[in-house]
Amino acid sequence: MLKNKKSESVLAASFLPAAAVLEMTFECNHECLFCSCPWEAPGESFCREKELSIEEWKKTLTQLTRMGVSNFAFTGGEPLLKEGILDLIEFAAGLKVYYTETYQGQLKTTLVPPALFLLSNGRNMSQEVLNLCLKHQIHLSMSLPGLSSYQKHIGGKDTEAGNILFWIKEAQKKGIAVTANITATRLNIHELYETIANALIAGASNILLNRFLYGGRGIDHAEELTLSREEIVFMLDTAEEVLSASERYGSIGTEIPLCLIPKPEKYSHLQISTRCSAARDFFVVSPDGYIRTCNHSPVKLSHISNIETLKDHPYWKQFVFNDYLPKMCLSCANTDRCDGGCREAAHILNGSVKANDPVFSSYELSGKA
Repeated sequence: MLKNKKSESVLAASFLPAAAVLEMTFECNHECLFCSCPWEAPGESFCREKELSIEEWKKTLTQLTRMGVSNFAFTGGEPLLKEGILDLIEFAAGLKVYYTETYQGQLKTTLVPPALFLLSNGRNMSQEVLNLCLKHQIHLSMSLPGLSSYQKHIGGKDTEAGNILFWIKEAQKKGIAVTANITATRLNIHELYETIANALIAGASNILLNRFLYGGRGIDHAEELTLSREEIVFMLDTAEEVLSASERYGSIGTEIPLCLIPKPEKYSHLQISTRCSAARDFFVVSPDGYIRTCNHSPVKLSHISNIETLKDHPYWKQFVFNDYLPKMCLSCANTDRCDGGCREAAHILNGSVKANDPVFSSYELSGKA
């Protein structure tokens, strides 16, 4: 999930959120156990259609900037496997967008280049990519799902966690802002402190921490990966401990039910998300051009070529208007600041966006009550 200061509470000039996550390709050179990409789910429920060409992506970027989208995150699959990706990023950096924000109590509009983000597993990272990030002030994110557990998490591929730490160091040397993207699972929770610490020591500017969520290839590995309620709290406490000791900051990318957090006020260095940002702060464009509410969602909505129909799509409107609270949450006093966990994970596991988050499911994937 895209998290950045420019996308928060900023509306695009159209009905679209200000941030777009662009999935460049279905292809990936890792086979992560925790992968939530819907096209990696068992079976063939998510149809992979022809990927957009680079020229089609350029038209898409131009169209979205004209509609006021001011933040673009290039991801995948693995975006660096998309032929022509660096040319596309160069093109995106040359665009201009009217960016509106609240400044000293008044709306201020300026014409600026869009903010760009590159999310990669790091395997195809190079000095050329880093130089491009430096040239255009692109924020780089790289995945680090553990240290000793790294190879197991990425599907046993012939690369090590040290490779990611090397590229974090190289980025830091050049003055590039880099986020270490860490997915916490039952297989790496024991080394979460060390994983976060090593990323920060290598030079990561911040940490984006996510709990494993049901979906994608992870459906086949849910029992061994899903954190229990106690382990989720342990994840939060561990992250806060490392971050506060190093005077650094991090955030939780995927929603955590507020009732799972005993003392939210004690997390001074870790920003915890409890509300869904999908369709309000960001949206996703699939490799084949279909729009989805978020990168976790398996539901294809309007095609980018027919984007105006999106605002009337019932599924899209469900997220825009927060029409997805679980029955168990309706009487809660915190519905104005908590959405009861991840709505798409609930949908994938239990068949409805109004279902309970997997951590509350009667089907306890983690094996713990």
